[in-house]
Amino acid sequence: MSAPYSISHGPFLASQIREGDPYELSNGHAIRCMPTGGRGSDAAATGAAVLKSDPDVDAAGVETGYSPTPDVLRAPDIAVGNVPREPGWVKGAPPLAVQYADTGQDEADLATKIRELLGAGTRLIWVVRLTGPRRVEVHEAGKEKRIVRPSEELRAPGILRNPVPVEALYDWEVGQEVTLRNLLQRHGYDGLDAVRAEGESRGEVDALRRSILEVFAARDLAVGEEVRAAIASCGDVNVLTRRLRQAATATSAATILAGLSE
Repeated sequence: MSAPYSISHGPFLASQIREGDPYELSNGHAIRCMPTGGRGSDAAATGAAVLKSDPDVDAAGVETGYSPTPDVLRAPDIAVGNVPREPGWVKGAPPLAVQYADTGQDEADLATKIRELLGAGTRLIWVVRLTGPRRVEVHEAGKEKRIVRPSEELRAPGILRNPVPVEALYDWEVGQEVTLRNLLQRHGYDGLDAVRAEGESRGEVDALRRSILEVFAARDLAVGEEVRAAIASCGDVNVLTRRLRQAATATSAATILAGLSE
């Protein structure tokens, strides 16, 4: 996301870099990666929620370190696939990598990073441009770079089940809708309209209550008795619909309590 700066002539090995150190390695040479600005970090958080919630994604990570060879260590802003839940650098590369490019982007290092990840086995790299006209650059090994613009969709066959609107990678409102759709699909619904359709035959309020709990379960968020009771006592379809949308991105189940009392 931010501009990296060379800090050493090296060479170094990935094993010499500790978790939390602000460095990547390219051919043994250390690259310092500076903190990201507000716009870039907000966009990356949105994109991570969208991609990790896709029904076909088992694992995704933010700034996961990949070391395909001892002298290379690269951390894409978002990695989809090949993100083991254990400490240490990951061997190989993610099937899909997303990189956000904002003000101050070092284009030479970005090109090197793309080349190294594709060479290590990454199938697709999406570069989200946050300066100038919004767009996503799609990189694949052996193919010309192509541009996908707002109002168009990105696809990753064999990695993601659903197409991703370009705006969902940086626009929070669009990202929430896509994340909610994905989470509902994990529980057998095509989307919010399917929940409403089920509600017509089984009771819309009950369907919405159940969907809120299922979304929290899909996100591994604990639901206490107070929250369950508040959901059970709320009979307003509009309130429950708003809380269902909120459940897709809430940091905890308890955050929806106030809204349920509307």
